[in-house]
Amino acid sequence: MRRPFAGLLITLLAMLAASSVAMAQAGNALNNTLYSKLEAEDPSSGGPAPKQDLSGAWAGPVVPKAGEIPPMTSLGQKLFGLNKPENKFGTAASNDPLNTCDPLGFPRDLVFETRGLAFATMPGKIVLLHQYQKIWRDVWMDGRELPKNIDGKGGPASRWYGYSVGHWDGDYTLVIDTTGSNDQSWVDTTGHPHSVDAHVQERYTRVDHNHIEVTVTIDDPKLYVKPFTLVTSRLRWIPNQESEDQFCIPSEAIFYYNNIALPSFGADSKAK
Repeated sequence: MRRPFAGLLITLLAMLAASSVAMAQAGNALNNTLYSKLEAEDPSSGGPAPKQDLSGAWAGPVVPKAGEIPPMTSLGQKLFGLNKPENKFGTAASNDPLNTCDPLGFPRDLVFETRGLAFATMPGKIVLLHQYQKIWRDVWMDGRELPKNIDGKGGPASRWYGYSVGHWDGDYTLVIDTTGSNDQSWVDTTGHPHSVDAHVQERYTRVDHNHIEVTVTIDDPKLYVKPFTLVTSRLRWIPNQESEDQFCIPSEAIFYYNNIALPSFGADSKAK
């Protein structure tokens, strides 16, 4: 699915013309995802879960359940104040990296358009595939440690999706630990920041053949006073293993920004 910036104006006009009906239809469309369809057609367990195996394609909700963000440190508050989310400032005044299709980065890709994930087992690692933007992450399962001193002398450079290592906690829970995520990315759509030293842990528990329970926690003492749960979610096995195309298209984003967002904001500058 592309991010349909150019078509959004038509949608908004239609909603203004028949607001109550259009909003109800928009809500139904949002809920009409592959995840909801599969659960409605077959909510069964599908049998017992295989041991230490998440391989395959999974459907998820568009937006997982968000946890409570704890108070921030003074540095965290300062950085948070620099971010201008679209839902508060509007597209033209927002500095959300997604407005120009910059990488979502990590861990934001776990809270936005999470409707498709896949796991592939390879020698020494598991590759986690994110349907939105067709991003893959290497999760090393060979016992290596997470890198230290990231962006410091002698240490590796931070990356948009960080460095990840994993291990099995028992037969059914895959634990992924990640650090070194580029601090230009946001934690969520409301603009919460993270440092490159943030430690993000994902826990994927396969409760039966058809379902995985997901919990994502963050420990970032530079910016937050305590660790917290970012999101919890539930994934559903996709029987035919087909996934959707979902891309943020820069040319569409720029068209929307120049021809819709800026005029509505009364601004003259153009994105290129």
